[in-house]
Parts: sequence; structure tokens; C-alpha cells
Amino acid sequence: MTPQDIKSVHITNYYHKNSGGISTSFNNLLAAAGRHQRHVRLIVPGEVETIEEVNEFAKIYYVPAKYSPVFDKRYRVMMPWHYMRSESPIRKILLAEMPDIIEVTDKYTLSLIGAMIRTNNFKRLGRPILVHFSCERMDDNVESFLLGGPIGRWLSRRIVGNYLMPSFDFHIANSEYTAEEFRQSTLPASNDRRSKFFFNKCWQWLKSPRIDLSQRIIVCPRGVDSVLFTPDRRSEKIRVDMCRRASIPESSVVMLYAGRISPEKNIGLLVDMMKELTKDATRDFRLIVAGAGPLSDELRERSTREADGRIIQIGHLDKKTLADFYANADVFVHPNPKEPFGIAPLEAMASGVPTVAPNSGGILSYATESNAWLTEPNGPAFAKAILSVLDDDPERLRKVTEAIATARANTREIATDRLFDAYDRIFEVFHTEPELFTDVAASRSFDYTVLLDD
Repeated sequence: MTPQDIKSVHITNYYHKNSGGISTSFNNLLAAAGRHQRHVRLIVPGEVETIEEVNEFAKIYYVPAKYSPVFDKRYRVMMPWHYMRSESPIRKILLAEMPDIIEVTDKYTLSLIGAMIRTNNFKRLGRPILVHFSCERMDDNVESFLLGGPIGRWLSRRIVGNYLMPSFDFHIANSEYTAEEFRQSTLPASNDRRSKFFFNKCWQWLKSPRIDLSQRIIVCPRGVDSVLFTPDRRSEKIRVDMCRRASIPESSVVMLYAGRISPEKNIGLLVDMMKELTKDATRDFRLIVAGAGPLSDELRERSTREADGRIIQIGHLDKKTLADFYANADVFVHPNPKEPFGIAPLEAMASGVPTVAPNSGGILSYATESNAWLTEPNGPAFAKAILSVLDDDPERLRKVTEAIATARANTREIATDRLFDAYDRIFEVFHTEPELFTDVAASRSFDYTVLLDD
């Protein structure tokens, strides 16, 4: 079988066609399917059942789904009953497509697909390769939305280590930061009080692959559209239009944040940063926020109360307008210290705007002291970094030049090529010794702890 013969089906709740880093990655993958002439299918939630033909080799299946009852209620979510019942819509799509690889990008409502196939609950589907794509860390989500501290970390590690890891053949992560959760949730050194007996029983019951952990975890960073996001979009006219749209003076120092306004993004830092910057009477600092989310009202209230109303929310921007805003802002700020990857900072760097970000998280896949202003994730530190951007012209030029070069070395074409290469390696490993993945009898008595020596 050649790479062009391999068909992959990707299932996710994190797809909203015109926004979000994960959506951007899937759009890039679908476009690359045509370039590589590889069959790629995407299953996502939608309002009605429909099929979108993206190109000759790629299509999107929309499964009717209701809006999320919790967290961000703007988005639809496919639930277990969309694939567990014999006549459920996802099951019908899978049987119609009969893919060689099934990739699930979800740790929650869709994750049971892996366990069900591994335990032979999709008999007519055969035994496709099961891949879990991790675009975020569960421990960070649990801390942001449910429970922080040691209990939250313990819960996340048990779910990831005892359930998610054995449920899939391979795990692809968008950064080393994201991949590290797999290792921390599985290796003994990070789980000194874990029950080895229960751990082993979970892996035996889920018939986990009997290969080393290092072969099952693959890191594939995302890429940026360096044609759309470019310094060439900088112009006086666009700058004037941007300020007019945000109702701010053209003489302002214009900062930009692009992303969801939600708890996991550390949005409160933006208010603390503006409180510090408003102390500078020599400059008029304004922050444009391009995005929306459950904390929009809270951010607006705090801006009015604590930052003299200098944080302006303008809602979601289409990609072209966002690219114009990047290239014509004075500084881009990204507050999240636990960003899984962070496509927005990479887009900003590609656009030639000085980028201030935390010195941690998945953005360190590409952001360094040579191409960005990395600092501690708090308001005063961000304010200090912004002032250094404005006060040191040679350093700003040097870092921006390096940032543009970094973005051009991490394009969406390079990223999707790398991802298809990963699928080919996965396919080869799986079919070289298939019994290590599919021998049910052997998995029932295998001691999985021998694979997990640090």
C-alpha cells in the first residue's frame, strides 16, 4: 500500500470553520490532502447533517449536534450516543469510509471510540489504526474549569495514564509541552503512589499495544500561513481603518490580543498589564482584543473599572482582517503560560509584529529570546516587556527579523508534510508487527509495567 492509498478519518468537536488554532490546523490538513493526493475525511458537529466536498481528496461530514451544556456554550458537541448505538451517525460514516487510520482529537466525549474499537465493539469496522491527537493538556483544562491543585493534577494523570494512553495505538501532540502530559501520566517517576496492579489491569482490559512508550508518542507542531500573515500587509490606510474600527486615537500605542476570551487563556493578565501601562502619562496605550468567549463581559467590566476602558473588544475577525491587524499593531500580547501550542503568536511573528508572551508552555516550540519578548506571566512583567519593545529600536528590529525567519521555517506546508510523514511511520510500525497491537490473548496476560521503565 502506498501513502496515497491510506485513508484517514479525523473526528473532533474542536472545529469551527473560520476560527481557532485547531480549526486552522484541520483546514490546512484538508488543503494538503489535495496537494498530496491523500484521502482525508473530517467528522465534526454541525447544525444539520451534510457533507462538504473540500477538494477531490478531502471532505467534511457534519453530524447534527446540540450546543455544549457547560463551559463554552457557543459550540456544538458530539456526544457518545453519536457513535455508540449501532445506527448512530458517526458509526455509519466510519462504515461507509472504512478508514485505515482513525484519529480522535478529543479527550472527553469522543475518546470512547478508541476503547470501543480496541475492545471489539465495532466488529464490522475491522481493526483500523487508532490515533489520538492531543491539542491541549487535560491537567490545564481541569485546573481552569474544574479543580486545581494536587487533586486536579492527580485526577488528570489517572484519566490520561489509565484510560487515554491504553485506548489508542499512537498519540500525536502539537508540542513537547502537550506530549509531556502523556509521559507524566504514565512513567513511574511521576506516579510514585500509583497502584501498579490497577494500572496494569486497565492496560490489559483495554488491550494496549505492547510496544515502548517512546514509539507511541509523536510530536508534530502546527504551521502558519506565511502567505496570508506577512509584514507586507502593513500600510498607513489599514492602520487608520484599524484605529477607527476600535474607536481609538491614531496616535495610540496599539497592542493586540487574538484568541478566545476564556478562563484557560489567563485573560486577567491583560487587565493587570493595562493597569501598569496606564501609569505612563507619556503614551496612550490601547489594547484591541480580537475574539470572543465566556469571559467577555467580565473582561469588559474589569477594563472599565481598572484600566480606564482602554481594552477594546471587537469580536471575531475573519482571517484577512486579522492578518491586517497583526501587521499594523505595535505589539502583540499573548497571556497564556500554558498554551498547548499557540498559533496566534506564530501568526503575529510571521506578520512582523513584536510579540510578548510567557516564558513557558507550547509556544516555546518556536518562540525564543532571540525572536520574542518572553517574560513571567504577570501584568507588571508584561508591561515592562512592552516598554522595552518600544524603547529599544535596534533590539526590536533584530528580534522581529528573526521572528519572520522562524515563521517561514514553520509554514503550514512544512507542518502538514510532517504530519503526513508521521501517519506513514505509524502505518509502517503498525503493520510491521501487527500482533503487538491486535493480539488480544497476549494483551490479557502481558505485564505492561515492563514497558514503562524511566
